[in-house]
Amino acid sequence: MSRFQKISLVLLRVSMGWFFFYAGITKVLDPKWSAAPTIKGATILADFYNWLLTPSVLPIINFLNEWGLVLLGVSLIVGLFVRFSSVLGALLMLLYYLAQLKFPYPNPHSLIVDQHIIYIFALLYFAAIRAGKTWGLDGYFRRRLG
Repeated sequence: MSRFQKISLVLLRVSMGWFFFYAGITKVLDPKWSAAPTIKGATILADFYNWLLTPSVLPIINFLNEWGLVLLGVSLIVGLFVRFSSVLGALLMLLYYLAQLKFPYPNPHSLIVDQHIIYIFALLYFAAIRAGKTWGLDGYFRRRLG
């Protein structure tokens, strides 16, 4: 990989990490935040999303959502456990996408593809190439313990 490719990869990984970290930490710090508004009205997998809204499940979903985003962000920023966190992050983005999808419009300004699809593919790319090895702690520990 050329130096330019490495710099581009790290900048993409860190900027997406910041994006996810900030999205998560603002939810953690807002005691009124809930995933319920996003989940309500889901038409695809409606039974599944309605189950997520049940009073015994929603607090768990809120916690997993908030801290999942925070930890995904930290993972991408420092380059640690990137392969694992990227796959889980792609799954989370797929759940976001399906919750809002009114096929073929995920939102009023998109046709089939919206930002969640882009995040899914970027995260899967990070997992596929083990992006944490490039100037991240995954690469550092691999060299030290390897």
